[in-house]
Amino acid sequence: MSIEVTGLTKTFQAPGGDVHALNDINFSVKTGQFISIIGKSGSGKSTLLSQLGALDQPTKGEIVVDGQDITRLSGSAQTAYRSKKIGFVFQQYNLIPNLTAAENVMLALEFGGVPSQQRHDEALKLLASVGIDEDQAQRRPGKLSGGQQQRISIARALANRPSFILADEPTGNLDTETGKTIFKLLHDLSRSHDTTIIVVTHDLEIAGKTDHTYQLKDGKLINYKK
Repeated sequence: MSIEVTGLTKTFQAPGGDVHALNDINFSVKTGQFISIIGKSGSGKSTLLSQLGALDQPTKGEIVVDGQDITRLSGSAQTAYRSKKIGFVFQQYNLIPNLTAAENVMLALEFGGVPSQQRHDEALKLLASVGIDEDQAQRRPGKLSGGQQQRISIARALANRPSFILADEPTGNLDTETGKTIFKLLHDLSRSHDTTIIVVTHDLEIAGKTDHTYQLKDGKLINYKK
């Protein structure tokens, strides 16, 4: 999935005047690329991911995904775009605590339209692909480590066979070694499935190993130089 962002701006009104969370953002991502975005807290990273994921409307600008400007889609069309094209991975995992690992993934498969009789086996395959075995798949998230929970969240993100993954600080709650493992897993996915991945991270070591790194500063996106 190729992405072309042009003139993307997001402005919020505040008592002291308008705040430009994103200010004339321009960049492109080719199919299968792994891109990282770094920046201080409040620099607009999460706002940018929200725009790319059609979770929020920009003040102005275009986000053209495979030739279609998603900012001009209707609400229902944006929902379809999110459910069919994108996998989301979050820092907080966002797993449903009273469901097992397998059930969390099965729920995503249900939303993706997978027939009920296929969901269990498909969930186990997805979990196995990210290193979660069948025993772990039957446990609830609270009985698993942070690294295992993040693997489950990645398996869930893969449930709709997305061509585009948005990851918001996916290693932020993990220790260094586990974070490297999760990063390698995402990197391998981008290569083996030709999946386009955009990851927001504070980890400069991880960012330096992606295909390209951008820095968000004062609402502007600039090429990051080591």
